[in-house]
Amino acid sequence: MSFSKKIGIVDPPEYTSMEKDKNQGESLADQVEAAARALFAKARTSHDWDHTQRVIALARRIGEAEGADQEVVVMAACLHDIGRARQDASNGSICHAQKGAEMAAPLLQELGLPPNKAENILHCIRAHRFRKGEAPETLEAKVLFDADKLDSIGAIGVARAFAFAGEVGARLHSPGKDPFKSKPYTEDDTGFREFEVKLKKVKERMQTREGKRIAGKRHAFMTAFFARFLAEYEGLK
Repeated sequence: MSFSKKIGIVDPPEYTSMEKDKNQGESLADQVEAAARALFAKARTSHDWDHTQRVIALARRIGEAEGADQEVVVMAACLHDIGRARQDASNGSICHAQKGAEMAAPLLQELGLPPNKAENILHCIRAHRFRKGEAPETLEAKVLFDADKLDSIGAIGVARAFAFAGEVGARLHSPGKDPFKSKPYTEDDTGFREFEVKLKKVKERMQTREGKRIAGKRHAFMTAFFARFLAEYEGLK
């Protein structure tokens, strides 16, 4: 039985068990990627498979620069958001990092990964959100954390912030509303609120040298964008 079916999700046509049987020669990372992708068939745009692919690319880049275990980095990047649909469906009451690690555990066990490597991957998944929960301790977890956060800032970050706002039915902007008192998953959960409450702090949370270098440029672009956004919204530009 496929990993997706074990957790109650039917594989889309391009990932049937027959095709998986044909691809037994694939690397473990390829198998993980195929299983993970099957879980994004109905994902929202802001956290879809495209986001995961960008995180994989960034994780590879940062991992190479930092000397991380690339197999762990890539597998963790593939799996890091597989619990996101559960969080969105619960309006944020379920932590997708914790849920994702729970969902990934049986797959990693099925693949027969060494226990220390499997646990590192699960730690990467649990720690990639890191707010009040588990902090990234291993180099690979720090690489994934930075890769995921980098995709939330810069030009891509701006686009994703407004995409998420549209997904939850938020306004374009809520002038006069304190973003720190506005609630998530409401009409006031705007792109600007996302910037004020979360995104402007991302640069300071980077864990690796390469992550910090990339974040500096992305932060500068994003900050300039929202300054211009507010000026245009108020008719000043």
